[in-house]
Amino acid sequence: MSPSDSLKTLQAKMTEYMEEPGVKLGWLMDRKQQKVYIYRLGMTTECLENPDSVSGESVLPGFVLNMSKIW
Repeated sequence: MSPSDSLKTLQAKMTEYMEEPGVKLGWLMDRKQQKVYIYRLGMTTECLENPDSVSGESVLPGFVLNMSKIW
């Protein structure tokens, strides 16, 4: 998310992306608010506030993104 992006616009885009065939997991990172919105196929969006890391769950087993590199 760049400084000029609108959170609501990007959330709408992420919802659209999740409807694409084969998409199972998406992350929207709001660096300004230090929040990560997690989009999962067939589930409601989860919001993590200032997480230390984000995992790839069963979609990317073993993948962990250290958020200190993002914030």
